[in-house]
Amino acid sequence: MTEAADVPGQGWFQGREHRLPVRVYYEDTDFTGLVYHGSYVRFFERGRSDFLRAVGLGHSDLLDGEAPSAFVVAELALSFLKPARIDDALVVRTLYEEIRGPRLIIRQAIDRGDETLCRAEVIVVCIHLDGRPRRPTPRLVARVRPWLAPPSGEDG
Repeated sequence: MTEAADVPGQGWFQGREHRLPVRVYYEDTDFTGLVYHGSYVRFFERGRSDFLRAVGLGHSDLLDGEAPSAFVVAELALSFLKPARIDDALVVRTLYEEIRGPRLIIRQAIDRGDETLCRAEVIVVCIHLDGRPRRPTPRLVARVRPWLAPPSGEDG
């Protein structure tokens, strides 16, 4: 497995949580210089994608093999707590919580220093390339399983 620190822009793990640094650029803001609400969605997507890369499974890997698959976002709930501004250095925190059938349950947050600016609760669904839901491949499950929350009643 590739160490996250070995690949530029991929972030790092702190415990079970993946952390990805993101800088706010002009293109991420609205006319006030604050981060546009849709930009947070892109930042969260980068966090989920780089989590997978960090555990050795990029999106292109999902397309290879006998059972190609992809992800779609089925649910996305955002809580905007404080605004980010142009030039801010942010950290996207990503925590893969659970795999339930074809669904992966993920919690994310965007921080600036010690302040949490935005939170996301995300459910992605693993799909066949024709759009039908499917269970994640054994390879995907094996790569993600060490980072999932321990089942209830187990120490973690």
